[in-house]
Amino acid sequence: MSEFTNKIDFEVLVMVKNANPNGDPLNGNRPRETYDGFGEISDVCIKRKIRNRLQDMGERIFVQSEERSDDGCKSLADRAKSNEIMQKALKSKDKEAYAQAACETWIDVRTFGQVFAFKDDSVSVGVRGPVSIHSAFSVLPISINSMQITKSVNSETKEKKSSDTMGMKHKIYSALYVIKGSINHQLAEKTGFSDEDAEKIKEALRTLFVNDSSSARPDGSMEVCKLYWWKHNCPMGQYSSAKVHKLVRIMPKEDDPKEFEDYEIEIDSLPGLALEEVEGI
Repeated sequence: MSEFTNKIDFEVLVMVKNANPNGDPLNGNRPRETYDGFGEISDVCIKRKIRNRLQDMGERIFVQSEERSDDGCKSLADRAKSNEIMQKALKSKDKEAYAQAACETWIDVRTFGQVFAFKDDSVSVGVRGPVSIHSAFSVLPISINSMQITKSVNSETKEKKSSDTMGMKHKIYSALYVIKGSINHQLAEKTGFSDEDAEKIKEALRTLFVNDSSSARPDGSMEVCKLYWWKHNCPMGQYSSAKVHKLVRIMPKEDDPKEFEDYEIEIDSLPGLALEEVEGI
């Protein structure tokens, strides 16, 4: 496996139509929004989708969803204990060897980092990952539609006929979200994150919503429209990530944009900074 050469910044444009991209459990599972009314998708939600895509691509994942477990482990502690090299390092209290074994085994550990702190272990190990993901925000304030849903069947046979009211369902008619992120060279060196891993992250972002459908997000309601991938010409990067992310300017062509084509996108450039523009799937 090669090393990671130069810093990378990226930006993903996601179109949401008639879906709830990320429900807020503290607000009746309504789509997350800021105090200003802009839609939000948490970084944790985005990382979960990236992990799922990497797993679909055949990569080994440490933080697996319970319904996606592919190794028979029922918890993170069980998964860590199944690694013989990590257990040997644990007995000798070699934190560096423990972290290295974890990074070599699971791509999400060397990508996002991980804290290994379990009740039965005497060693607590933290790994900082090179890939950082911002929460995604909508370009314009969102409009949330809520509907009441009902049920027509009792949950239990002996139940008396209950009220037909079951709860509420929320969705956004149309909104464009922006995901921003970066890959840090210094941290990549520490975890063993490579250029090959970066290409896998790029592919996971390009196909972010494949196999991600649900009642809240029907197939086709979440679409990656564009992926902008900047590679710097030196390991530490010649520009800050903040400056790079400002290169993309998005402006609605009309008052109520409903399609991706209803937005005008302008991309500025910086000397020596290579841009790869990738179409979503």
